[in-house]
Amino acid sequence: MADGPEPVASGPGRLLVAVYGIFAVAASSRAGLQLATRFDEAPTAYLLSALAAAVYVVATVALARSKRRLALYACGFELAGVIVVGAASLLLPDAFPDETVWSSFGAGYGFVPLVLPVLGLLRLRRTATRG
Repeated sequence: MADGPEPVASGPGRLLVAVYGIFAVAASSRAGLQLATRFDEAPTAYLLSALAAAVYVVATVALARSKRRLALYACGFELAGVIVVGAASLLLPDAFPDETVWSSFGAGYGFVPLVLPVLGLLRLRRTATRG
């Protein structure tokens, strides 16, 4: 057996990649619709949703292909985003007339946006070395 990192998308990592993929499609679809039809109502919120969608796409691909450094950056950026946007949406509700994926720490999505990057980072750590 060769020493080296275990593929991120092996075993339970497959479920993680699948959930990231679902969020990538859902967030991209929602952001695209919002930007195309209601951009003037809440541009900041909709642009943040588009940013979240892009991060989910990058994280999905990086985790699926075991691009560890890129996955680390994507998951770290996502975690920072959900914390910053989540706090801002609670402290400055007038700045967010409509919700983003990361609003209220992802409460509208069952807090999955808050938990998902933590699971991604843990999976990256878990698969970093064998043995």
